[in-house]
Amino acid sequence: MRTKLLVIIALTCALSGFCLAQSSPTTATTPASTGGSSAPYNEGPVWTLTMIKTKTGLADEYIKQITGTVKPVYDEEKKQKVILDYKILNGEASNPHDFNILILVEYPNWAAFDTLRNKMDPVVAKVMGSEEQQKELAVKRLDVREILGTKTMREITLK
Repeated sequence: MRTKLLVIIALTCALSGFCLAQSSPTTATTPASTGGSSAPYNEGPVWTLTMIKTKTGLADEYIKQITGTVKPVYDEEKKQKVILDYKILNGEASNPHDFNILILVEYPNWAAFDTLRNKMDPVVAKVMGSEEQQKELAVKRLDVREILGTKTMREITLK
């Protein structure tokens, strides 16, 4: 019994030592320790992707709606350098639960999100009106589309 207990203790110590060695920082010079990255890519701007499913036959109606509201907001944000660019892709859904419109907005980096609302609220108010008017527009859009989801992702360039 005592031998089994000593073997278990020895194995536990060995396993703990192995785990500790795996998580300890190295002192050797690596690209990360010299300021570079060992990742096989370079990090670029950050994109938000909004996946939209319009009701059957109403894609053009939705695009007309956002041409008068969303486009001027993005154009003003681009002018003020809040965003770098935006793109709207229109296509066919691959199944009844898929999106057919994809809105992409490009930001310079993750830090751009830190004060984003402070920068965007005045632009949105200028273009789309009061909060009440903004709500009315949002409710009107519910008749023609559904937002299936939003993702935020970093663009990378392969080395």
